[in-house]
Amino acid sequence: MGETRMIDRKSAAADQGDKRMSAVRNRDETVRVDADGLRAFVSRIVSEHAGEELIFLCIGTDRSTGDSLGPWVGTLLEERGVAGVRGTLKEPYDANTLPRLLRTLPDHAIVIAIDACLGRPESVGSYVATRGPLVPARSVNGSLGAVGTYSIAGVVNESSRKPYWTLQSTSLYHVMGMAKEMADAIANAVEEANRAEST
Repeated sequence: MGETRMIDRKSAAADQGDKRMSAVRNRDETVRVDADGLRAFVSRIVSEHAGEELIFLCIGTDRSTGDSLGPWVGTLLEERGVAGVRGTLKEPYDANTLPRLLRTLPDHAIVIAIDACLGRPESVGSYVATRGPLVPARSVNGSLGAVGTYSIAGVVNESSRKPYWTLQSTSLYHVMGMAKEMADAIANAVEEANRAEST
């Protein structure tokens, strides 16, 4: 599960800006976006790195509804035939396996890290899009390092004093809806890029 404080750090600026986020220009810029903004963010990344190897690193576990966002996204992307997917419901990249599996990623690849996080009540259902890495498990006091050339964290529920319980009690219906939005944004951007390369 991802970085909760990313939302707190940038939410005021993000609220004042256009939630569609027509462009995210600067390295390590973080913006909270809705589904339209997510599509714009992903489309820009894919177009900027046309011809390069993209890895969609979907972090999380199938044993917690809130933290299953990443594996759900990975599973849906695999079903859409998207290449470079790491982390699915069948083979999750969770706190136990992530450190070992990260060493298997190609050094030259552009890694888009995808994870769940907790945030402010008004942020639930939105996405934290960053031109930089995220830190898995930080909001539950994990000690994993930062991962990703870019990152997307889906805010699946409110922050609380008992984050593990909050993740366990998060609505699976809500998580699956967010996973579909994320997978659609990524798959559509990849398919569009592939069509452009073939013409």
